[in-house]
Amino acid sequence: MIIGAPRSGTNMLRDVLTQFPGVATWPCDEINYIWRHGNLRYPSDEFTPDMARPRVRRYIRRQFDWVARRYGAEFVVEKTCANSLRVPFVDAVVPEARYVFIRRDGLDAVGSAMKRWKAPLDIPYLARKARFVPLTDLPYYGGRYLWNRFYRLFSREERLAFWGPQLAGMEELLAEHPLDEVCALQWRRCVASAAAAFAAMPAEKWLEVAYEDFVTAPERELGRVLDFLGIEAGAAERQEAVAGVQAGSIGKGREALDGDAVRRLERLVGDALGLSEGACTK
Repeated sequence: MIIGAPRSGTNMLRDVLTQFPGVATWPCDEINYIWRHGNLRYPSDEFTPDMARPRVRRYIRRQFDWVARRYGAEFVVEKTCANSLRVPFVDAVVPEARYVFIRRDGLDAVGSAMKRWKAPLDIPYLARKARFVPLTDLPYYGGRYLWNRFYRLFSREERLAFWGPQLAGMEELLAEHPLDEVCALQWRRCVASAAAAFAAMPAEKWLEVAYEDFVTAPERELGRVLDFLGIEAGAAERQEAVAGVQAGSIGKGREALDGDAVRRLERLVGDALGLSEGACTK
């Protein structure tokens, strides 16, 4: 299970891992629709372990079993970013899971996330995800999608009504803060929630990886991840898997923010930024 805040390299890490034989994932970006089934109308993605009721666990686990059967996989990789807000819930559903916690510089992540809040419609992307919406949940998500796009048309900030992991009190945050601060608070809650959950978890169940370390030394960092997961691969296979990994995005998010914004956001989330310094501490 890959755990990380939005725009922190979760896609990159998933795509690298699924190049190895016996490792597979869903043929779409994220499966938050599956994780939320049975708790559909809960107002945030911050689920608690008691929400992993037997019916919920059975449904989600059946989807993991489908991937394993469909692709003949020994390892199923999942990277829904909203799971960073509910690691104990995820662990109640899939107690045998092992976790790779990937972190990225918070302000780089914020600068990147702001672009997604304002992104235009991507029909092929939505179509791939829509395949995995539970049928009984389709009317709910259809209504939310239409509202989201309608809101963007009239938004003063030209943004969506919602994007990414949904925090408790999200509407109040959006009303009280500009978009860059909302993205920063969203990132901080994701990182802090995940870090707290892993601090209470046996050390052998999780591994921490810094995005910046992975993209600058990909073969070394991939080796750490594969060793932790118990996936055997030779040097040539590892080298091929990370051939497309590049470090060019380091600093780009910060560059998209002006100096005043950087100082303001550092004051807002400075405690969580401190958590990310030298992120590979295990």
